[in-house]
Amino acid sequence: MIKNIISEFKQFVMRGNVIDMAVGIIIGGAFTKIVNSMVADVLMPPLGLLMGKVDFSNWFVVIKEGSQAGPYASLSAAQAAGATTINVGNFLNTIISFLIVALCIFMLIKAINKLDNLKKKPAPAPATKTCPFCFSTIDIRAVKCPSCTSELEK
Repeated sequence: MIKNIISEFKQFVMRGNVIDMAVGIIIGGAFTKIVNSMVADVLMPPLGLLMGKVDFSNWFVVIKEGSQAGPYASLSAAQAAGATTINVGNFLNTIISFLIVALCIFMLIKAINKLDNLKKKPAPAPATKTCPFCFSTIDIRAVKCPSCTSELEK
């Protein structure tokens, strides 16, 4: 019984779909780290500069003061003081990261679908036709039906 379960589990794990999915999840995790870094380190600093030197990572709203009274110079200072905050900048970074990942996945799927469409061959031209008089199947090149001897239109 246990050998059966181990054998079935081994067969399940070794199927191509499971391995492909595992590889996709690993690559997706690494890709997400790259996108998060691109958003936080490359896109947001110039965007913050254009918006009046706003540092999005320090864009937060204090809901409840911590042990030390505010105002807090940065999000880390507010968190160190034990303040309860709504981290608007981090949320904005996450939204932008999500949109970039979603756009990349959309473009990848679109490219894969385009390749699949290129691989598909058009359906071959029909080799037979139906006689309009006796409804028998005849060669497409026939000008006379071999079954009923009727003249056929081209």
